[in-house]
Amino acid sequence: MDTKARNALTKLLEAGNRATAGVRSTRPALTRSQLADYQATRSLADKEAFEAAMKAARAEGAVALNWEKGLGEEGFIQRVELVDLDALAKLLGVETAAIRLEKAALQFAPLLPDFSVLNDVLARWASLKKVRTFGPEDSQDWIDAARIIRFMTAARENRTVDEPIREVSARLFKDSKRIEKLAAPVDILLTGDVDAEIRESADVWQEIGVFREEQPVRMAGKIVVARTRVTECLDAPYSAFSASSVTGLAGIPKMVMTIENQTTFHSEAKRRHDEEVLLIYTAGMPTPAWRAMYVRLLGGLPPSVPVYHWGDIDEGGFRIASILAQDARSAGHTLQPWMMHPDDVPEDRRVKARPHTLERIRRFASAAGWGTLGEEIAKAGFTAEQEGLPIVGLEQPQ
Repeated sequence: MDTKARNALTKLLEAGNRATAGVRSTRPALTRSQLADYQATRSLADKEAFEAAMKAARAEGAVALNWEKGLGEEGFIQRVELVDLDALAKLLGVETAAIRLEKAALQFAPLLPDFSVLNDVLARWASLKKVRTFGPEDSQDWIDAARIIRFMTAARENRTVDEPIREVSARLFKDSKRIEKLAAPVDILLTGDVDAEIRESADVWQEIGVFREEQPVRMAGKIVVARTRVTECLDAPYSAFSASSVTGLAGIPKMVMTIENQTTFHSEAKRRHDEEVLLIYTAGMPTPAWRAMYVRLLGGLPPSVPVYHWGDIDEGGFRIASILAQDARSAGHTLQPWMMHPDDVPEDRRVKARPHTLERIRRFASAAGWGTLGEEIAKAGFTAEQEGLPIVGLEQPQ
């Protein structure tokens, strides 16, 4: 088929897809302006090649052709109207958007009970929108993303050790780099929201328990920590261990605080390493091995020991808090927020938030048991990063 004709018919197919999806109201057609290159040709051979392709499309019942008045087929085509979208797609050797969507829906059907957000993905595709650059032609990527999550969830039932991402990828897909290409669909399946804030790939992998480079757990405070081979006081300003090696505490801290961000953790570690408090860096979203360690530590402490979390005042920060709160409850403790109230944030550090983001914050705050705080933040209407907040002492709760 003539290249110019194929390009023109492909544009017509796209217009037909938009009309079928309800995002175009006018009848799909190639107008005179869209046929300008063809009409400007001075080569009879080129003109005839273009028209031959259009006539072939007409013969298949895909299009109707309007020619110059008075000249008929001796003149130039003035307009190409779409008659049958399926026939045009068949002629071009492609699938219509509706067919691609139908196939994706069939593939997703077994996954919907566990990953209902795929309904939202399909809805976006139905309106011809991409989801983080992924379209219905990429449905296998979402199937593989679900497979990764299920595999790692099942793995956690038998062990609480994080694994190298490329080893897991090679086992699952016989391709050591396959998983690394799927951060976006894995992220959406985990958050359950197509509009969730886009996270760094490392945060996504941490949540399911895979890593490119394993990071040790960092702790600070004048506290004795029991590990598999040694029990000793934490170094100053902090110590770092493999999560699986930490078995418990050999003393009772005055409080336990998890800190989401590295800069804040380092600042607090330098200030408080000689106090009987236990500070733990989560490194963003904690890994399954980190969470198992956290439950072990809290499980060995009396309920009277206060447990706090200090994180970003944004969707990601409150999602992390909701997960930590769940783990704290399982160990018999109630997680409390630290420096995460609107009153703790100076006006010049606030960033106006979208309504969707505020609703997500409210939802995760409620899951953490911080419903009132979530409402206060939604009312204030902003987000803020932890690093931008002034440092205060840890002696008194907020």
